[in-house]
Amino acid sequence: MFIRGLLIYLFFDRRDAETRGAFLCVSASLRSKCICILKFSNYQIFKLPLKYINSLACNMTLKRIRTALVGYGLGGKCFHAPFIASLPEYELVAVLERNKNESQERYPWVKVVRSMEELLEDKSIELVVITTPNFSHFPLAKQALLAGRNVVVDKPMTVTSAEAQELIDLAKSTGKILSPYQNRRYASDSRTVKKVIDEKLLGEVWEFEAQFNRFRPELKNSWKETPVGGSGILYDLGAHLIDQALTLFGTPISIYADIRRQRPGTEADDYFDIDLDFGNVKASLKAGMMVREQGPRIMIQGTKGSFIKYGDDPQDMDARAGKMPTDPTWGLEPEDYYGLLHTELNGEIIKKRIPSEKGDFGIYYQNLYNSLVNGAPLTEKPEHGYNVVRLIELAMESSVTGSKLKVEGLK
Repeated sequence: MFIRGLLIYLFFDRRDAETRGAFLCVSASLRSKCICILKFSNYQIFKLPLKYINSLACNMTLKRIRTALVGYGLGGKCFHAPFIASLPEYELVAVLERNKNESQERYPWVKVVRSMEELLEDKSIELVVITTPNFSHFPLAKQALLAGRNVVVDKPMTVTSAEAQELIDLAKSTGKILSPYQNRRYASDSRTVKKVIDEKLLGEVWEFEAQFNRFRPELKNSWKETPVGGSGILYDLGAHLIDQALTLFGTPISIYADIRRQRPGTEADDYFDIDLDFGNVKASLKAGMMVREQGPRIMIQGTKGSFIKYGDDPQDMDARAGKMPTDPTWGLEPEDYYGLLHTELNGEIIKKRIPSEKGDFGIYYQNLYNSLVNGAPLTEKPEHGYNVVRLIELAMESSVTGSKLKVEGLK
């Protein structure tokens, strides 16, 4: 069988012969017309059913987005590269690493570059994904947009709302797509909560509580715990929680925040407690680094009942364990993480655990592809990134002044 357009390497896993599993690595090669079978001792890329390969072979006319990744820290390794590499709509062609070549250990076909200038020299790159420290998001995104590339920026999109507005204006003037990577919208818990609320299983929601706690009493040698722009837990985890509340309930009326530094020696905030008033709904968002015993991750109260959920989305741990999104167990929560639903449905009181929705950050990239190729409206709009950053600014002002602030100017 001859296939035009792709050179496909299959790495068969003898331990999985019954399910005919395979390891797949896709590399662009316009002149290639055949399948090459290579053997590497103890070398595994990622597991993929053969039916996927057949699907790939049947969709050789599929428009693939040539994509470059800027940064290969935790975000690049776990939250971007696995999805870009495994989705047939995308082609991971380059990774910017300042000093190492780690990306080639997992994705040997990629080109490693050392600077944005070198990356942007490749005019065939259509999408630039920025997953670097928060303070660098603005200048790197601006550079990519000015070079005529579509841009994905990790959350928070920028450090200040003024920077976010400048990027929005630049994207409009260049006619390019700019999108904040709010991947937690597609976490298992977020998808489950949205389903519970959308299906009115609790009646009308009046209170929403979400916590993102950790126990890290010792400081890490990380820019996130130094006094640089965009450091601290508010920009890190707060960006996720704020976006979740906005996605579920719209625009808040007011905000009140208590932001602190709890651990000795820290130079960045490591605790916050934010209240957002949406009128009929009060949202309480909280995160800290000194919580050994974890409480509920999410609690929702409505006119008919309650929903309480423990545990966190498993995709982070899946990626750290070496899984790829093509693994059938990817993003599946264990049963002890299932949320407790105690409510009234059709006149009957029920109290039971409901299965969690499958987590899949790849949905973000599928939505983005639909916008890039088919012109569909963006799901994760740059204005959403602006709103998150603006609320972070208001939260900091509220904490300093000790006052509740009116929320105005969101997009």
